[in-house]
Amino acid sequence: MQKTIISVKNLQKNYGTFEAVKDISFEVYQGEIFGLLGPNGAGKSTTLEIIETLREKTSGEIIVDGINLDTEPDKIKRIIGVQLQSSGFYPGLTLVELINLFAGLYNQQVKPMELLHLVNLDDKAKSKYKELSGGQKQRFSIATTLINQPKIVFLDEPTTGLDPQARRNLWELIKNIRSKGATVIITTHYMDEAEQLCDRIAILDEGKIIALASPDKLIDDLVATGFERPKQVKVANLEDVFINLTGKEIREE
Repeated sequence: MQKTIISVKNLQKNYGTFEAVKDISFEVYQGEIFGLLGPNGAGKSTTLEIIETLREKTSGEIIVDGINLDTEPDKIKRIIGVQLQSSGFYPGLTLVELINLFAGLYNQQVKPMELLHLVNLDDKAKSKYKELSGGQKQRFSIATTLINQPKIVFLDEPTTGLDPQARRNLWELIKNIRSKGATVIITTHYMDEAEQLCDRIAILDEGKIIALASPDKLIDDLVATGFERPKQVKVANLEDVFINLTGKEIREE
């Protein structure tokens, strides 16, 4: 039986009379990649920020690795890693300097080169953050989520704006993080990304969970209704063509 590492029960978040999150419940299992999907304004980011202790809930219960959010939020902070946006980094510092800075804030002893190797940025150790490409910045951002050796890693749209090569490189990094024992919670607007990465997904719309299952199960259920795509599905897509023609290894400016 799979162990539940995050339990959300009857979560509600109101802003005045507006209900951003409407009484949702779900569980995340230890060691899985769990996707939280939905259109803009569906309540994804609000839900994640509440679990991350960054936003207060209106009502409901959240348990993270046996820790109650209401009574011991600081303990939750110690076991999670949250991806920072680009504005969270000093652009003039090198990657090693930034890692050491965040390690000091976490009161952790780290080996910067080991972290940079994990995200394939060894050769950029002495580069300043502002000198990195978009894909490199995203990978470095993920590296900083691992400084405190978290049990749970939260990634909010980690591949937005990246080219196809950089996206697929980041997919492998996320799988690698999971293979080392972490649970990963991800939001994305790319359905192919969710299908490739996620063990299970919850789809939110207007503050409610409207579906929760594995990608295969959700697809099979749709096909069982008689749904057919208007265009014949081929064994490859245009992104595969692009990757094949330009090279499978990441090539960033």
